[in-house]
Amino acid sequence: MNIVKEVWSWAKSLLFAVVLALLISIFVFQPFRVEGHSMDPTLHDQELIYVSKLSHTFSYLPDYGDIVVIDSRVDRKRTLKDDIMENPLFLLLKGESEDHTYYVKRVIGRPGDVLEFKDHKVYRNGVALDEPYIKEPMEYTSDKKWVVPEDHVFVMGDNRNNSKDSRDIGFIPLDHVMGSEMLGIN
Repeated sequence: MNIVKEVWSWAKSLLFAVVLALLISIFVFQPFRVEGHSMDPTLHDQELIYVSKLSHTFSYLPDYGDIVVIDSRVDRKRTLKDDIMENPLFLLLKGESEDHTYYVKRVIGRPGDVLEFKDHKVYRNGVALDEPYIKEPMEYTSDKKWVVPEDHVFVMGDNRNNSKDSRDIGFIPLDHVMGSEMLGIN
């Protein structure tokens, strides 16, 4: 009988630890792996970063220049079920691999901003941005003026000439901003 109690005690402790780890990774912070070169030279392919999920949990608007993880499927509504079912820890427990729908990008525009792309630069509200973090001058130009809608952000990779970002997928709803970078670890 003592063996059963001991096994049950260990099982409860292990279950508590798994549930606690899952809750922390859904609502507080979570590791993400950078895939590709769109954030060169700031972040590199396969670099591990830790992301604060508090902005996602409490729907904070990220600041200009924040590095964020986004859900690139902007044409669908996100739910709490998505946050749970797509969590890497939960996928690991289920024996599934991660989906490649999450991108690491930098916040360039916030609600109400007018963005323009000319002279190999990004202009926000008529002022050229000073962006020492980009890899090289941007080749992209457009006559279009992008006005960031309410509850959305505009994101771009630091490697502007090799980045799938808001220029391609559109404005990012706030509920698709999964979190902001806390720390990068090579």
